[in-house]
Amino acid sequence: MAGKRFLEEPGSDLDQPHDQKRMRRRPSFASVIGEAVMVNSLKNFCLALEPMLRRVVNEEMETNLRRSTSFLTRSPSLRIQSLEPSSLQLMFSKNLLLPIFTGSKIVDLDSSPLQILLVDTRGDQVVSTYLPHPIKIEVVVLDGDFPSYDNRTWTSEEFNSNIVKERKGKRPLLAGDCLSVTLRDGFAPIGEIEFTDNSSWVRSRKFRLGARVVPESYQGVRIREAITEAFVVKDHRGELYKKHHPPMLQDEVWRLEKIGKDGAFHKKLATARIHTVQDFLKLSVVDPRRLREILGNGMSEKMWEVTIKHARTCDLGNKHFVFRRPNCTITFDPICQIVHAVIDGNSYSSKELPSKTGYIETLVRHAYVEWNSLEEIVGISSGIPLLTQGELVDQYPNHHQSIVKSFQPLGYSIFDHGDVEMGNLPSSAHLGYNN
Repeated sequence: MAGKRFLEEPGSDLDQPHDQKRMRRRPSFASVIGEAVMVNSLKNFCLALEPMLRRVVNEEMETNLRRSTSFLTRSPSLRIQSLEPSSLQLMFSKNLLLPIFTGSKIVDLDSSPLQILLVDTRGDQVVSTYLPHPIKIEVVVLDGDFPSYDNRTWTSEEFNSNIVKERKGKRPLLAGDCLSVTLRDGFAPIGEIEFTDNSSWVRSRKFRLGARVVPESYQGVRIREAITEAFVVKDHRGELYKKHHPPMLQDEVWRLEKIGKDGAFHKKLATARIHTVQDFLKLSVVDPRRLREILGNGMSEKMWEVTIKHARTCDLGNKHFVFRRPNCTITFDPICQIVHAVIDGNSYSSKELPSKTGYIETLVRHAYVEWNSLEEIVGISSGIPLLTQGELVDQYPNHHQSIVKSFQPLGYSIFDHGDVEMGNLPSSAHLGYNN
């Protein structure tokens, strides 16, 4: 029986209550003491490590602070007291050339690419300055109403909030490969940039160009942004029909005021083989009455005065045209006004020409008809207003090296009834003056 009970003892645990099993699983006194010793050792280790960690963190922070403030001591121009506002500012070197059209290169008053300068506005004068390292500059478009007249000292936030972006579905408002440039030694050239849209859709109907520092390229004191004057941007198609002031001799005749491209006056002039401003002015000198007949009654006297006044602002340049005959040489300016005449070896000023009215008149008619075959020379540029009186002392080269002391540009009325176009010379004509 004893042996049987011995064999049954291992299984007897199954019959014991559940509380007795839990009591047997509680940790022993030795394990509790071991864990307490381990926790105490970890606390001691952390206490020993803390001073070393503090020292490392302090050293790293001091190093970073020295690096971030070292640039302030590199240049005397940047040693600015913390309570003083920055005097550094970007500036466009010159004003823009106006008007500005979409698709046309934006240039300054000298027709040169734009330039941005870094200046110091401290004191009464604006002085160019520079930074010891390059920075990035971004060119943007601003609303024409910014800044207001009573607020010329804007903040960076105000500047950024007035940047104009393109309209929905449109290309970027500014196009070009130089919208972001590098400023070195206080100077940043801007390449070819142009507008892709007009300014009619903004409230002010005007834009400004602005230039600001790219924040990621510079972490120093604030550099104030550059702003141009306000201007209107017109569609490029308006430039195609733009009048020229002053017009050039070889400009198409519709560049004159009151003559629209492909309009009635333009077509009438083209039919009469008057294609350029020079053609218009030549006929206005030789036969103004015939020119008025070509334009017709649709051009009122007021319109005629505007057109002819605009044409007379044309720069004649310094080219002269020489008409030769066996016994005479006559020099004309580009619009068929007589500059100088040598007849039978004698020099004549314009004041002396009326005594030879009939003869000179015939020569002028021939010269006008044969204009394309006249000898072209480079003469002395005349500053005389067209079709007005004037005097100057000039020496004109000719076979006798004569000196003409005065001259008066003449207006001739010699062709009638389409004779100019046909090249016919009337048998009689009248020599007149247009003051």
